Amino acid sequence: MSSVAQAFWVAEPGRGELRPVSLPVVGPDDVLVRTLHSGVSRGTETLVFRGDVPADQYAVMRAPHQEGDFPGPVKYGYLSVGVVEQGPPGLVGRTVFSLHPHQTAYVVPAEAVVVVPDDVPPRRAVLAGTVETAVNALWDAAPLVGDRVAVVGAGMVGCCVARLLARVPGTEVTLVDVDGSRAQVAAGLGVGFARPDDVERDDRGRDLVVHTSATGAGLQLSLELLAPEATVLELSWYGDSRVELALGGSFHSSRLGIRASQVGSVAAARRSRYTYAQRLALALDLLRDPAFDVLLTGESSFAELPDVLPRLADGSLPAICHTIAYPCSD
Repeated sequence: MSSVAQAFWVAEPGRGELRPVSLPVVGPDDVLVRTLHSGVSRGTETLVFRGDVPADQYAVMRAPHQEGDFPGPVKYGYLSVGVVEQGPPGLVGRTVFSLHPHQTAYVVPAEAVVVVPDDVPPRRAVLAGTVETAVNALWDAAPLVGDRVAVVGAGMVGCCVARLLARVPGTEVTLVDVDGSRAQVAAGLGVGFARPDDVERDDRGRDLVVHTSATGAGLQLSLELLAPEATVLELSWYGDSRVELALGGSFHSSRLGIRASQVGSVAAARRSRYTYAQRLALALDLLRDPAFDVLLTGESSFAELPDVLPRLADGSLPAICHTIAYPCSD
């Protein structure tokens, strides 16, 4: 394989380009991965593309194999699936997932890749990073058998959370989104659907609400749907946007809560028993479920990525998870 690859860079906020990258020599503990598919994390990556990462969050927001710095030039991304071309004998020829930016090939330590199960299609496997976020969220939320749950926001993270919640026995899960077309997606995930104006409000309320819409209106609705003494699990990343909430009404009298969850740390409930690699391996195992294919809503070639990112960022290209196919993906 050539020692030169191509990578996608955010050259400056709002503009991306493909650049050549010289690959390092493959060491005894490294792997050379030829990329098959990558996925665009529409929430976080479009924030990065627009230059909306707050300066005080630059260090926190760094991706594992990022190059450059915010707001740019920066090579950013973390949903990559490929085939190991060189490396330890047990890994050569295996399909692997890595938290690597969009790049045709790359060299990373062998410990930075996780083997994709044979019965998980490589394109579906790009969802591993998002399912990992959902796994961490469920560890934080600790849903119980028979819970009534709402997930507000039907993006990648919200949909993955909803699917995992639906597998808890006896749960009643409703996915809430302003986009009525997400009703079909919800059906594919085996959960209910409602628009914000139509979502059922009753005396019992929801035992748990997970918020992923990254809007103040979505967070306000999440609080309104809670049962007394229940909690909103907040997964949204707002960048440098401010959120205003009305915390009068029943917020105090019902002792409602808002709790943050973020994938950068293993949830406290499992921190002593799971490493990051084990959590990611669990996410890949859960992706044996074909229901997740409903989240793969479009695909473009790697060469098109500089034109695709602006359209994803401004919403002119609707997507849940838009995947990128590489020259050797066939």
